[in-house]
Amino acid sequence: MDVKKDIIETLKKEAQAILEVSEKVDDNVNKAIELIMNCKGKIVITGIGKTGIIGRKISATLASTGTPSIYLHPAEGIHGDLGMVDCKDVVVMISNSGETQELIDIIPFFKKHKNSIICLTSNCKSTLAKLSDVIIDIGVTKDFEPLGLVPMASTTTALSMGNALATIVLRLKNFQKDDFALLHPGGIIGKRLLLKVNDIMHAKEENPVIDSHQKLKDAILVMTSKGLGCVSIIDDSGKLVGIITDGDLRRILQRYDNPLELEVNLLMTKNPKSVTQNSLCINALNLMEEYAITMIPVVDNDNKPIAMIHMHDLIKAGLV
Repeated sequence: MDVKKDIIETLKKEAQAILEVSEKVDDNVNKAIELIMNCKGKIVITGIGKTGIIGRKISATLASTGTPSIYLHPAEGIHGDLGMVDCKDVVVMISNSGETQELIDIIPFFKKHKNSIICLTSNCKSTLAKLSDVIIDIGVTKDFEPLGLVPMASTTTALSMGNALATIVLRLKNFQKDDFALLHPGGIIGKRLLLKVNDIMHAKEENPVIDSHQKLKDAILVMTSKGLGCVSIIDDSGKLVGIITDGDLRRILQRYDNPLELEVNLLMTKNPKSVTQNSLCINALNLMEEYAITMIPVVDNDNKPIAMIHMHDLIKAGLV
């Protein structure tokens, strides 16, 4: 067996199955989208076995992109879980054969509650199709399935159609990156789009700051007491004019024989990079990476340092 060749052939069959389904798309998709967009409740996805797994994925995609959705296991549904379904909900039923008994058994409940039903099936003349309001053909020939039996290409087309519907819905809802971040606050994507400098910065008594006329020995004391490995330098008006970091300190000690009594304005790195407290942390991270620095002063609108943010803070927040 040529494994590489067979893998490539299988992938091509899966892709071809999707292309064939794309050629079957008709005005029913418009009706399905209209039902989903006008839904006053949630989208209930149901299926069993492998199509049930696909249903869970479609439901998760809808929910994560701003459309309330749940997965309903049909067997659990007839034993009480139908209580999750409201009369305002739209139901999406997935069945390759369209004759899945567990799905057919719960249709009377949906009919009684006047739920609109969208059916994804390979058999548009099936019982399930006849009882649905909208039929979407996701059918593939048996030639696409291993042994003509194992549902692989058919589950691929079901998932692809679900993804396509979800994509259109999020576009029509004008769902944006910020909306996605709000629904994913725990993930790195959410943090990159939502986490701001003021959420993790070292402010007030934690902020290392000294006057530009103070001496290096004073800077070292402040750096040591605050534990951030740096100190912001301010002028007489309180504005940021420089910074001294651990790295600067090592270079200063190499250059001068006795620099401890020198004023920091003679030793500091002038006009350091800074951010505001409302800046996104990802912007601070990008600045650090671009200029190979590990800490940045946080300034207000008058360029006065109000806090400090360190690379370690970004790492601890899970941004890196």
